[in-house]
Amino acid sequence: MFARSWSTPSAEGSVGCPSFVADHALWDGAQLAAAERIEAGLDGVDLVRLVFADPHGLARSKTLTARTFRGVLRNGMNFSPGPFLKDTGCATAVDYRGEHGIGVDEIAGLGNFVLVPDPLTFQTLPGDGPRTAWVIGDEYLRDGTPHPLSSRGVLRRTLARYAGRGLSPVLGLEVEWYLTRRLDEDPGNAGNGFGLQGEAPRVAAMNAGYQFNLDAAYDSVAPLTDPLALELLRLGLPLRSMEHEMGPGQVETTFDPMSALDTADAMLLFRTFTKRYCARRGHHASFMSQPRIEGADPSGWHLNQSLVDTATGRNVFSAEGLSAGMSPVSKAYADGLLSWLRDLFLLSVPTVNGYQRLSSAHALSPTRARLSLEDRTAMLRVVGSGAGAHIENRIGEPCANPYLNIAAQLFAGLDGLDGLDALTAGAAGPGSEEPPGPSAEFVPQSLREALEAFRSGRAARLLGEPLAACLAKLKESELRRYEAWALHAAPVAGRVTQWEQREYFAAF
Repeated sequence: MFARSWSTPSAEGSVGCPSFVADHALWDGAQLAAAERIEAGLDGVDLVRLVFADPHGLARSKTLTARTFRGVLRNGMNFSPGPFLKDTGCATAVDYRGEHGIGVDEIAGLGNFVLVPDPLTFQTLPGDGPRTAWVIGDEYLRDGTPHPLSSRGVLRRTLARYAGRGLSPVLGLEVEWYLTRRLDEDPGNAGNGFGLQGEAPRVAAMNAGYQFNLDAAYDSVAPLTDPLALELLRLGLPLRSMEHEMGPGQVETTFDPMSALDTADAMLLFRTFTKRYCARRGHHASFMSQPRIEGADPSGWHLNQSLVDTATGRNVFSAEGLSAGMSPVSKAYADGLLSWLRDLFLLSVPTVNGYQRLSSAHALSPTRARLSLEDRTAMLRVVGSGAGAHIENRIGEPCANPYLNIAAQLFAGLDGLDGLDALTAGAAGPGSEEPPGPSAEFVPQSLREALEAFRSGRAARLLGEPLAACLAKLKESELRRYEAWALHAAPVAGRVTQWEQREYFAAF
């Protein structure tokens, strides 16, 4: 768990007061204690950004005065469900005026939901100006039940199943992104509207690229990335490194292992804060997988994962004495990831642009649906041994919804464990000396292919029927707009289109 930042207590709390949280018993003891600390320290805060992740993984928020937040902390705040219903270009994909077909009655007429702050995520943001805090909320219906379209809720449900097995997932982030320099202040709003994104920001590359990890290349981005690193550390994020990758101005940022919910929360905060930090300094940060920049190399999101026995603290992926470093538990977990690959692929690579990376033209892309020790064309790699043994899943694109991407991995891995005895799965046994051999199967090569697999598969077992139906509508809307544009524009295979740049470069 990464450290949280708190203001100094200075005022009384509100223990025992009736509230939406108390009425529906929404918090555990740790959250209640954190809420008391926040209430006592709000005199040191001017504004609070109350945030949730929409289905696309974009942070949606309202900025509240500290006075308003005192009441919102325990009673929640009304939010419009509009962000649940819009595709990546803000076109309405779910009809809220009549029969929407996703099984959530409250959507009709755009009825509000209640966003309840999670006190454990309260952070004071560094920087000049008003003293601003950030807090992530959980979505609830007005009757106090979890909102069926909440992606954070999906991850919470998955983690509850792990807790029932006495296991705790531990995850590490490796995230690639692009830093560019803005050429003008034009917001790109010409021709903008619902489903019509304006021109993408005009930018210049930070360097020529294609000198992997060259110190001089990093030096060209260091005036921004070095102070950014210090700010991320002030937020309590467990930053490990800032590295220059292959492309011009392509940066990889890595973090120490965290619990699963902290990992997803950290990813949301990291992406949002990084874009804000760079924008305020005349630059642009984008987590779009392959931006329309001359010579850009695709960016990926590698998710390192292992499981810890909560009673003993032992990494159950550890297989002492086995050359491949795979225990029966890690082997079963990997089998689950491969079994669910196509059903849930949409949650890891959710945009048209993300499939630019998954081409054989990119030698190191994870195009093969297999497990390997060192082959970087495989989606899964076995890394480390002993206490550090873990599986690296390399398929994700950096702009994927962190809650859904992580939940998909954990759900699939847990399904792979279902045939194992939870008490003895990590004990000494024959194990596997080598991972499975090569597979000819490729991962999905387009958003259309991934969407068809998602629709015909078992995704609702993870997401629930309402969210599975909602995501299918959102992605179908996005695809239809792209395919309509492509009919007239005749895009060239392997080249990032103007449509992709307008759709994703600014937002993501």
